[in-house]
Amino acid sequence: MAAQVEGPFNYTATGVLGDQRNSMLQNELHLRDKVGHIKSRGYQLPMQSFVYGLPNEKREYSAADALASWKLSHYSLNSDPALRGWTGNYLPKGGASKTKAASERDFMTMNKAAVADGLVTTEETNDYRATHDIRRSPWNRKELSGKMRSRRLPPTMVFGIPSRPSTPIYEVIEHKYQDQWMKERQNLLSNKRAEEVKRRVMSAPVAGRSNGIVYETRASLLRTYQNPVDPAPLWQLPRFTKSAKAQIQSFRTNTDKSASFNYLKTDRVGRQGDFGIGIYEKPKN
Repeated sequence: MAAQVEGPFNYTATGVLGDQRNSMLQNELHLRDKVGHIKSRGYQLPMQSFVYGLPNEKREYSAADALASWKLSHYSLNSDPALRGWTGNYLPKGGASKTKAASERDFMTMNKAAVADGLVTTEETNDYRATHDIRRSPWNRKELSGKMRSRRLPPTMVFGIPSRPSTPIYEVIEHKYQDQWMKERQNLLSNKRAEEVKRRVMSAPVAGRSNGIVYETRASLLRTYQNPVDPAPLWQLPRFTKSAKAQIQSFRTNTDKSASFNYLKTDRVGRQGDFGIGIYEKPKN
């Protein structure tokens, strides 16, 4: 049996969805999968002779290349007028560019030419730029994409977001967190009930109190009393401990300050109530 010649329509729905036509090769519904091969989707791949990657450029490790990583091998004295030196033509052939608004100064070319001529100081470089007005077209997207593609990243860089910590599955299965929450709630409710019972007993008259209850006396309160401790102050920079203080004083003297607080204390009745008009007398029906 003669081997069947493989053609472009061997893996299409020919005879099922119509005759052979070129639209079948681009329609996903008309294509059939190859056994043992992945599906080919997206853009068409280039020919088999296409080589992927970037070309390896030959570099000459000269003084200019070592100082500023400038590739002077791409510029020859005959091709670029700026590399001819001070005795040659200072400007490109035809004079300065007339479309300065649509172009920009090529500082890279001017710097390379200045280094090639032995001009390294700031004054010499400025004079060279003033006499060699070399311009170029603005950067396009291809050049920008090439620059970004050549950027080197550290080998230890990891892309993405950090993953969350692993779930303690054994503690979740045994309902540890649920039991802990229930115990805390039970302790809180029991403490509230004990405080409520104690408050009711203490508020009851002496004759109605049951025996066996220990009441707090002055001696017991003094024995269990603890002096209040001021909380630790908030941390602040050492250089601001002395300088960062209030610079504005609302009262001229301490006497004025105490008098103001005394007046505030005596006049607080007039600022109470629902509407801030005082509670001097009870409401009348």
